[in-house]
Amino acid sequence: MSQLSMSLSEKAGIALREDASRAEIRQFVINLSWPAITEMFLVSLVSIADMVMVGRMGEVEGARAIAAVGLSNQPMFFALAVFQALNVGATALVARLTGAGEPAKASEAAKQTAVLITCLALLIGLAGYLTAEPIIRFMGAEPEVLPLGVSYFRIASISMVFATLAMGLSAVLRGAGDTRTPMRINMTANVLNVIGNYLLIYGKFGFPALGVAGAAVATAFSRAVATAIIIYTITSDKTRIRISFRDGYRFNREIVARIVKVGFPAAIEQFVMRSGQVIFVRVVASLGYITIAAHQIALNIMSLSFMPGQGFSMAASTLVGMNLGAKRPDLAEKCGYETRRLGMLVAGTIGLVFFFGGPWIVALYNSNPEVISQGALALKIVGLVQPAQVTQFILAGGLRGAGDTKWPLYSTAIGIWGVRVLLAYVLVIQLHWGLVGAWTAMALDQFTRSLFIGMRFRSGHWKTARV
Repeated sequence: MSQLSMSLSEKAGIALREDASRAEIRQFVINLSWPAITEMFLVSLVSIADMVMVGRMGEVEGARAIAAVGLSNQPMFFALAVFQALNVGATALVARLTGAGEPAKASEAAKQTAVLITCLALLIGLAGYLTAEPIIRFMGAEPEVLPLGVSYFRIASISMVFATLAMGLSAVLRGAGDTRTPMRINMTANVLNVIGNYLLIYGKFGFPALGVAGAAVATAFSRAVATAIIIYTITSDKTRIRISFRDGYRFNREIVARIVKVGFPAAIEQFVMRSGQVIFVRVVASLGYITIAAHQIALNIMSLSFMPGQGFSMAASTLVGMNLGAKRPDLAEKCGYETRRLGMLVAGTIGLVFFFGGPWIVALYNSNPEVISQGALALKIVGLVQPAQVTQFILAGGLRGAGDTKWPLYSTAIGIWGVRVLLAYVLVIQLHWGLVGAWTAMALDQFTRSLFIGMRFRSGHWKTARV
């Protein structure tokens, strides 16, 4: 590796010898992943706080509010798919360029990403605002839930540009090995979100009691603050990646083409996954808003188990991408596997908590006995699937860091549509298993994707992917 490349890698905190031991690799994985895991955990914790706060509006009203937020989130996640794909491409390219010792190109990739995201977010956010009511109707909202869902979705659409730009700039920082700056910024935004929820959901200290809409306003405000901070940070000399518009902006066809090349399969993957999840939620919606509330609460709690997987996945993407950029594919593979081992330890612990503590955790959201019973049963199922879930998260992150984004797409298509949606329809609609049938289908989806991703990573073909 060149001296310049080594210097950049050392600054990123991933300088490893070719013959690094497992203990050394593990320490580097921990150093890189703990800020990302902390950030993801806090994001999830705020999402949980949102749901708990709206759920505490009353046994019936709270269940309706939770159902409204859940039905709104699925189409919103679908709309975010294109941005997540750009983030994957940007992370992979920035990691590869940083590892290869090309900081100017890495910064240019960040600049191109920011402009693309801003333009797309304005268009998609406007479309979401104008079509909020038909979208929430399509999701199967009952009359009692529809107005709550529409108001929440419209406010979320307005804040689209803030959410996506903060996500995109965080992605390029992580690609350069900087996971601590996004963590600090999101911690600040998360605190503001919780405070805003308390003031605007319940109408405290003279603020209006807006209910579900108040949760959306608080989230939008916190996202705007996070975006302002990260823009200030990345345009200064405070980060490894620096964006400057002093010389104006010119569309860079080569950089954008490289981002899109990696991101396009990831975009298709996200659309396949999100569209499948939309249909999946519609199947669950046929069981009534009480079951939707239990389903959404269980998903919200389940998001805690996503956080270690996603945090370690980000570390795997960065380490694999940088080591491939530095022409060290064997070390990239070792980093991927060591990241998975650490993730399995954390996921196993979370699985035990879900399996045995489900009723008490669900009761924090809503006091309805049926909601608690159904939600706790769903958590038992997800507790058993933790090893498979974390495996497919982390090894897929390694593949994306290498630029091999097609196999995550294949595994998602088979898992979501061939297993989750199909089995959910059979088990819920045909066999009348209720929410247990839906979550059984979800668990089998995770096992399927874990199998496919594991096979691809073991093959080693990703080591020759071009970015």
